[in-house]
Amino acid sequence: MTAVTSSLSDDQRAILALWYEVNASLSAYHKLITSFSYPQLAWQAKVEAWKQLGIHHTHLKRHEQPEQTLANIDKIQQALIDGRYGLLFADDADYPAQLSQIYDPPPLLFYRGNSARLHQAQIAIVGSRKPTAHAQKITFDMAQYLAQAGYIVTSGLAMGVDKRAHLGALAQADSDYQGRTVGVMGTGIDVNYPNHRDQLFTQIIEQGGCIISELLPHTQPHKHTFPRRNRLVAGLSLATIVTEATIKSGSLITARLTSEQGKQVFAIPSHIDNSNAEGCHHLIREGATLIYHPQQVLEDVNGQLDYDKGAYRTANATNSNSNHSNVTQTSDTFEIEKNSIKSTSRQPSSEIKPARSTVVVPEHLTAIYEQLDWHGQDLDALISATKLAPPQLIGQLMELELMGLISEQGGRYLRV
Repeated sequence: MTAVTSSLSDDQRAILALWYEVNASLSAYHKLITSFSYPQLAWQAKVEAWKQLGIHHTHLKRHEQPEQTLANIDKIQQALIDGRYGLLFADDADYPAQLSQIYDPPPLLFYRGNSARLHQAQIAIVGSRKPTAHAQKITFDMAQYLAQAGYIVTSGLAMGVDKRAHLGALAQADSDYQGRTVGVMGTGIDVNYPNHRDQLFTQIIEQGGCIISELLPHTQPHKHTFPRRNRLVAGLSLATIVTEATIKSGSLITARLTSEQGKQVFAIPSHIDNSNAEGCHHLIREGATLIYHPQQVLEDVNGQLDYDKGAYRTANATNSNSNHSNVTQTSDTFEIEKNSIKSTSRQPSSEIKPARSTVVVPEHLTAIYEQLDWHGQDLDALISATKLAPPQLIGQLMELELMGLISEQGGRYLRV
């Protein structure tokens, strides 16, 4: 973990002061910096000088109360000393280089967890807050595959697809591949919104992932804060995958921002009558790359890294080993085996070879297990496919269910 900035320089205090007084307004902040060149000069300027620049009256009111500004800076510095969170400034060597390249980079980032993750090659996975069971499974397994391929999975910490993406990236048995996820918040770094995300935050941080926010501590959720979060998700990542989204989903904002930043958008198709996937179908119609396996993403993104290696630092900044041989991790949808993945100083290896899944299924249950999928099948369909007598089939299904390999939902049996 990068050392926490606890002793703030005068310039850093001035940046925090401006960020507080303009209430994290990017346009107002950059207008002040452009006009005065230096944060300290901008902060020391008179209210009239701010007013002439067209700064909003609420910001002017804060600028007239420097004592309150200093009190808030002192609170932030104390939190840094206490280790409650860390802070990166845009001119720090540890500030993620890829964010410096977007149109409106944040002047600072609050973080919790392992900030080295911000410098590793990232792929965003986003989608619906209320995905189908099939989309949840696809998202989890795709994130797991990408994380084990050496990438960091980045998302927005929302319920649904975002959460499954983070959990999939965290689902690594080998310690060298744990914690390969970055969560971008649409609130202050110390705000757990909604409350039940606290467990997810804790899991990400404890396993070596990272959570970031450009917003000031205590900032509550607002309809304007989430599009801002989406631009950082897109900005940090080499590409964005949309696994399932409605036509009005905020995920399409992330996809648009990804495209505007000159990066690739991937979308997973579904049934044409699945209204939850209309957003994905729209993206494909508009030019997004249709995918049905994460290896297709790796082929395109690895090529992108070959083209522009400078945007990312060492892909394994927190791992001491650069060779990981024969590390196998279970993934039900996408079969994975890490086979001699050699990470260079700039990029994850493209030597990812799909191999056998390590799901251990007793021999007498293999036929029925292989017949099942993640859409679900009823007993009649399974009897027809397996030619088993109903009592024998039901007995085998019960065994698989007790092993935690399948579940029954609405009379249909599916893998879990």
